[in-house]
Amino acid sequence: MLHNYFIIGWRNILRNKLFSAINIAGLSIGITFTMLTAVYIWQEMQVNHQLKNAGNQYILLSKWKDPNMGYEIGTCAPLPLALKKEYPNLVKNYYRWDGVTSNVSKGDKHFREHIQIGDSTLLNMYGFKLLTGNAATAFNDPFSVVITRDKAIKYFGRTNVIGETITIESFKGDKHDFMVSGVLDKIPKNSITNLSEDNNNDLFLSLGAARFMGRDMDTWANTIVVGLVELQPGASKSAVDAAMLRLVKAHAQPQVAANLVPYIVPLNTYYLDWGPKKMLYTLGLVAAFILFMAIINFVNICISRSAQRMKEMGIRKVLGGLRGALIKQFLTESVIMVTVATLFAMVLYMIGRYYFADILQTEMTGLFGFPWYLYLLLPGMALFTGILAGLYPAVLLSSLKSVDSLKGKLGSVKENITFRKVLIAFQFATAAIVMICAIIISLQTNLFFGKSLGYDKEHVLYAQLPRDWSKKGVAKMEGIRSRIAQLPQVKAISLSWAIPDGNYSAQLQAYKMSDDSLHTFTSQVVNVDNQYAAAYNLKLKAGEFFGPAYMASDSARVVINEKHMHALGFNHAADAIGQQFKAQGMPVLTICGVVQDFRFGSMQQELQPMTFVNVNYQPLYRFFSVKLNPGDLEASIAALQKKWSQEMPDAPFEYGFMDEALAKLYQTEIQLKKASYLATGLAIIIVLLGIIGLVSLSVQKRTKEIGVRKVLGSSAGNIVKLFLKDFLLTVVLSGTIACPLAFLLMRHWLNDYAYKISLTPMPFLISMVVLLVVTALLITLQTLKAAYANPVKSLRTE
Repeated sequence: MLHNYFIIGWRNILRNKLFSAINIAGLSIGITFTMLTAVYIWQEMQVNHQLKNAGNQYILLSKWKDPNMGYEIGTCAPLPLALKKEYPNLVKNYYRWDGVTSNVSKGDKHFREHIQIGDSTLLNMYGFKLLTGNAATAFNDPFSVVITRDKAIKYFGRTNVIGETITIESFKGDKHDFMVSGVLDKIPKNSITNLSEDNNNDLFLSLGAARFMGRDMDTWANTIVVGLVELQPGASKSAVDAAMLRLVKAHAQPQVAANLVPYIVPLNTYYLDWGPKKMLYTLGLVAAFILFMAIINFVNICISRSAQRMKEMGIRKVLGGLRGALIKQFLTESVIMVTVATLFAMVLYMIGRYYFADILQTEMTGLFGFPWYLYLLLPGMALFTGILAGLYPAVLLSSLKSVDSLKGKLGSVKENITFRKVLIAFQFATAAIVMICAIIISLQTNLFFGKSLGYDKEHVLYAQLPRDWSKKGVAKMEGIRSRIAQLPQVKAISLSWAIPDGNYSAQLQAYKMSDDSLHTFTSQVVNVDNQYAAAYNLKLKAGEFFGPAYMASDSARVVINEKHMHALGFNHAADAIGQQFKAQGMPVLTICGVVQDFRFGSMQQELQPMTFVNVNYQPLYRFFSVKLNPGDLEASIAALQKKWSQEMPDAPFEYGFMDEALAKLYQTEIQLKKASYLATGLAIIIVLLGIIGLVSLSVQKRTKEIGVRKVLGSSAGNIVKLFLKDFLLTVVLSGTIACPLAFLLMRHWLNDYAYKISLTPMPFLISMVVLLVVTALLITLQTLKAAYANPVKSLRTE
């Protein structure tokens, strides 16, 4: 019997090629987007779940009573080790690491690399596999290094490189050869080696190299170490939290002990909770709506075609066909169509995954790269979608009495028309919401790049420097800076700790001379030289940006921004020049300049008070910022690279532009913008496919009516209006639902930003006008052919 269902179902699909193609196209688009989104969500949910003993792996986080004392991700360096030693019943294993960026060389090849210095437990604790090397001894030598497969190929051109050496430079400028003791096989995305975009590490050193690299992992004063532990089976989180607090109270410095409350978080939830959960929810919801829109198309077209199937149903019932058998027949046709759509979707997935991966800046697994159990989901999804799409039409048609079926009466016409209009309105409302959201996300993202930043980012190149954080190191860099500044392509060049990407040097607790230390405010510190304002074209409101040359008296002189000036109680910049303020742990500071507020970090945060400290006073630096003169950019970079090689032959010239750094700040918003554009396009395509099918069916059903109207003198325009009226009214009604919902969604989304666009009527009007115009144009094109047809032929249709 099932065989007959398939034969009859397939014949019906082939007999109605246009409508079958419309249904399959719409379902293919919906299923493809759902597959792409589902795979991305699945991949993100797998992060940290593929680790060895993943359910018992935890990361240590810190809650600081004084938030300026440390970072949430940092903990006391000895704490994980102390947990293992003193509470072996709770903690089975531990791993600590600190990250540095330094120069790495092989022969005449020099690169800046992210390096992870940590315990020897890395490989065994998390189950990371070595392509070559022995995991048990890989970190025995303090000057050994484990590298990833990609780095082995980058430096040596092959992966069998055990015993080869690379040269790593310390912060002091000392160099030492490190022997490759292991090459890591491909590591799945995780929060140990890939904690964040800025901590994607590829070279791994043992703790024996910590001193050489300028790191102290034995002192409780070091609170910027990432700590991780593997709990014993059955150990409770609360017990570990309490044990950590006791250890901090017993061993940490009094100030740290009074402010730090450590706690652990499961690694298998950490990535999502501190990462892309909001993005995943958004994409998942959009994918579900788009798939539902495709299903609605299927249901609407099936109901619209029901008149063609009613006599068939009536004859089947008269001949003894049971209602259950009729439902099975319809569901079989539906499942066949969804199966064909799924096969097309699999092909579209293979093509579209590269574009989708580019949007989300990730890798998308190929169709044959999933675990076996995921392949069971595809036929399961096809079956579920087929049943969901075909159930209502099947139940509706099979419920008709035999007499009504043979006469072509489809029950309550009014009820069915109302139900179809509700479904169509849902489609239009969904498309309108997606489009409105896409426009608002685009406008907010454009605000980030269009709003005045308070500094000039154009033609500003930045490059990381080899570090010697001493007076001598600063003097050397300033000499190089002066010689590079003589290039005709260079307008200005500055030495500093940070570029305007939100990564400040530190914070200080500032307060007025007349106040005590209980009345402080936080000011962000950036270590800079006297050329920083020139490189970024900062507007000086009063005073000077330090002097032309650093003097000993400059040690107590600082430049502040307007936010800091107002926090000190000054209304005018000129009034602040020469005035002093206090800061905890620092000498009395004198204001020598005030700069106009500028956007140093993301627009998600309010502007912060800022203090610029001379790099000679605190010898901490990381970057050269080079303002290039307009002209041939490639020639300017080539000239700069040549000069760089002459001045620092062992330092790689790896540079970026401020435009790129700014884009990185808003990477999530840019991804969401691109994804919303894609979703909008797909939603509109599905809606238009539905309109094509419904209008074509409507024209077929009303061919004789059109002929009669033509004979009675109706114009082509009047006939087009006949079809336009119902659809356009539905679009308008759907807009009354979509606009308030979209407004509430976007108002909630915009609340995350300190600086945001105003929600004006423009995005809502644009979306509704686009839908109205496109719908009207499509309906007009479809109905004009019927309107201009010979009425004699139309009247012969029955």
